[in-house]
Amino acid sequence: MPSSQVIVVIAYRAQPNKGPAARAALTGIIADVLAKEPDCLGIELLENTGDDTRFLLYETWTSQAAYVGPHMQTPHIKAFIGAAAGVFAGPPDISFWHELHPS
Repeated sequence: MPSSQVIVVIAYRAQPNKGPAARAALTGIIADVLAKEPDCLGIELLENTGDDTRFLLYETWTSQAAYVGPHMQTPHIKAFIGAAAGVFAGPPDISFWHELHPS
């Protein structure tokens, strides 16, 4: 049976010529989340090797409920979402995953 821990995979696409601004925005929000949210167990930021407007976040959370509930209500996430339209080409694609532990 999987644990309640969840992996959140978030794919972002920046607007044309806004890859550096998107990278800076993502780097900033990651620092805030890691500093302020104990339910976040880690975040990796990845950039596509051939397209500097595509980013992927690989996040580990204590539970999906912690991500969709308290995390999404924090002032830093609300501010990030509010500013996202100026940098990103639409909303991100968010999916939830859990590790399988073969017996």
